[in-house]
Amino acid sequence: MPLNVAPPVVYDVTRLVTRALNPSPNGIDRVDFALARHFIGEGATPLVCTALGPRLADTDKALNTIEGIEAFWREAADAADDPVYGSVVTALAEQGGARADRIRHDRTPGFELALQNWRALRDWACELGRPAREAPSGAVYFNATQFLLDRPWYVRWLEARPDVKPVAFVHDLLPVDNPAFFRPREAMLHPRRNRNIARLAAGVVVGSRAVATRFESFAAENGRHSIPTCVARLPVSPVFETACQPPEALSDAPYFIACGTIEPRKNHLLLLNVWRELAKRSPAPKLVIVGKRGWLNENVVDAMARCPSLRANVIEAGGLSTPGLRRLMAGARALLMPSFGEGFGLPLAEALVAGAPVIASDLEVFREVGGNAPDFLYPLDGLGWLQAIRDYTAPDSRRRAATLARMAQAKIVNDRQGFFDTIDRFLTTL
Repeated sequence: MPLNVAPPVVYDVTRLVTRALNPSPNGIDRVDFALARHFIGEGATPLVCTALGPRLADTDKALNTIEGIEAFWREAADAADDPVYGSVVTALAEQGGARADRIRHDRTPGFELALQNWRALRDWACELGRPAREAPSGAVYFNATQFLLDRPWYVRWLEARPDVKPVAFVHDLLPVDNPAFFRPREAMLHPRRNRNIARLAAGVVVGSRAVATRFESFAAENGRHSIPTCVARLPVSPVFETACQPPEALSDAPYFIACGTIEPRKNHLLLLNVWRELAKRSPAPKLVIVGKRGWLNENVVDAMARCPSLRANVIEAGGLSTPGLRRLMAGARALLMPSFGEGFGLPLAEALVAGAPVIASDLEVFREVGGNAPDFLYPLDGLGWLQAIRDYTAPDSRRRAATLARMAQAKIVNDRQGFFDTIDRFLTTL
């Protein structure tokens, strides 16, 4: 194929359609849906794994499923119509502290929309489209999630079609480098899928230079000493670019937000220990933990449920809509990200675009994404995090004002179109 001519794209929607009944997206979901909309909206052929193996599917059907899942997530809804957002605001505004049975706020999806998405999930499982081996000649096969790339039977069609150019989005290699933070099965499968990518891929796309460097090193360790790599900075939802007023009911209620799946790598336990100490002084600010429960989190979940000072000051919000998160960010004293490791850190980018200060772990990738705008701390520096949160809680906080000044100087830009253009240009070079 001549240089600079866009090849046909086969976009893998297998993981995407499994999200049909998830109440809210995580970071990988957001990347997958953004790329699916881009490629399939431009005529790419969807591919889905069914009971019959990988099959080529109908474009309109894939777009309809995407729209149904985004509606399920309430991506375009008003924050005022989000019951989780309303419950969180009420709990934050309570002067006496939240009751134990109100610590967790999960959205209950509407029956009709849940039924619609369940039917879509069922239909995809029985998709009878053409076999993947009938993909267009010279096509790019794009997998944005690495889903099923660890399975030999799944990649067999790619091995049989050397003219098809596989491209994978590599989000991170954290289960390879830090297996203790993950389920044993994930720590086993993630190296396997990345070895398959190193062996088969015509190129990889990553969200940060930190991940690019690490994957290139991993590929070399596994016999692939040169692999085309595209660094495309992840965009954030346009919701975070919109002007937004903080909730009126919370004008005198200082609170912080931690956003991410509740799992060991996110270091929620550090924040809970900090909040136990903060609760010794009254009144303490509140903490909103936004995200679903993941894995190996029993100590965090038990602490939130059993510790009186945490029940009074920590609110777990599962299923919060993106507009609801944006509105909460507008009034937060800061977003807290004490992670031990990240491939990008989408909540950090979202907060910076929204104008919310960020206190974050001093990670290479966070400095790449946020420059010098965030307030950086070592993820095990409990006393440092305690002091920072105390400093930011003060209404006239100089430390918080200094972070806002750095953010204004940094002029954070959310280049959504540039993200897609960078990837499109990369595909033409393969």
